[in-house]
Amino acid sequence: MSAAPWVIVIDDEAGSRESMAIALERAGLGVRVFDDAEPALAFVERDSRVRLAVCDLRMPGMDGLAFLNRVRAQELDLAVILVTGFGTIESAVEAMRVGADDYLTKPVDLYELRNRVLKLVENWQLRDEVTNLREMLNERFGFDAIVGQSAAMEHLFQQMRQVAPSRASVLILGASGTGKELVAKALHQASPRRQERFLALNCGAIPNEILESELFGHEKGSFTGAVGRKIGKLELAARGTLFLDEISELVPELQVKLLRVLEERQVMRVGGSRMIDVDFRLLAATNRNLEDAVAKGSFREDLYYRLKVVTLTIPPLRERLDDLPLLANHFLREFAAREGKPEMQLSARALKSLSGHRWQGNVRELRNVLETVAVFHEGGRIEVGDLPAEIQAGAGTPAVSSIQSPFGEPRTMAEIERQAILETLGRTGGKRAQAARALGIGVRTLQRKLKDYRERGLLQEGEA
Repeated sequence: MSAAPWVIVIDDEAGSRESMAIALERAGLGVRVFDDAEPALAFVERDSRVRLAVCDLRMPGMDGLAFLNRVRAQELDLAVILVTGFGTIESAVEAMRVGADDYLTKPVDLYELRNRVLKLVENWQLRDEVTNLREMLNERFGFDAIVGQSAAMEHLFQQMRQVAPSRASVLILGASGTGKELVAKALHQASPRRQERFLALNCGAIPNEILESELFGHEKGSFTGAVGRKIGKLELAARGTLFLDEISELVPELQVKLLRVLEERQVMRVGGSRMIDVDFRLLAATNRNLEDAVAKGSFREDLYYRLKVVTLTIPPLRERLDDLPLLANHFLREFAAREGKPEMQLSARALKSLSGHRWQGNVRELRNVLETVAVFHEGGRIEVGDLPAEIQAGAGTPAVSSIQSPFGEPRTMAEIERQAILETLGRTGGKRAQAARALGIGVRTLQRKLKDYRERGLLQEGEA
């Protein structure tokens, strides 16, 4: 068969049948002709590549309406144009009532026939493109894109399935690198809003004066440099989903404005004079303890409760080490395919070494480590010696737990966070922007924490 879309023409009149077939073939379509609807139906049932039928309404044996009824009863994916020699309104109405996609009258205008068929073929191709795109999005951003079979992840998946179809705001909690945006995208893809936009904004990576405009938009001339109108993310997410990462970094003034939008479902652009209705679902994420921030007065309590209608907590990698082999193999397959290299597998000792690491950067750190390995490896088995030095340290002896001091005593979350930041800065040679990306936080957040450590005497000379 030709790669072109296939059409069948069914007509018991040879002249009419052949002339329609020639016109459609000249339009670049593959055509098969039949003088009887029974064998035509059998052909369609066998070959799913046939997507359109042009069928005479009046024929001996199975007529056009009977053919159409059989197609619809069997739920065949076939568009049908009925051709009537009578040209009566009654026959046209009956054809459309029982499910015809279009109709033509005899003598058939071949130019009109070609245009009608090509329009239906184009609609079919667009529909297939949308279906394929949706499948790609589900594969890339759906639940299947989140790798995990541990009990902790199965619990998270169960919660996500229950939450996704609702309109409720969701607060996603998790340490840096656990995949909060991936969870947000999966929730969007599994929601009734999946056909609309998913917009993400990192509140910790943008200066406050720019962040306000990014969120709420602005009118021309509202401030120096506002040379035109800008539509904010709250408007652009119309009927879709807005994901605000590092929500804890919002300054109090913007917290107040966001709370008002969530309560009134209206937004006013900076420098604007009218309220604009908005319809979006809000997903927010943070790696900080918002309850502590509320207690300290840095985050509004009323906004906190607006955000946490539903709370999802992503476990850190150290609490789901059962998933590490699955994650590692997933990443290695991805990188081997991307680099055009043979398949890569971890040796038992290399896997043990990975399992002994503390993974303070969580899944993001694991992915980065394996990407580095994949770039320099030629394929095949990956041994301990192929891993970075800091990972190899876990091959012989278990690493000290990230929640314990070297003496086995419990450590506070602040101590763990400080160590993660300083170790990451060490690996990046002190490059703050690079370290912030690896940690999954904004540069401003990193600078604020380093300033705090310095003021409290927690930074030694040369550490940052």
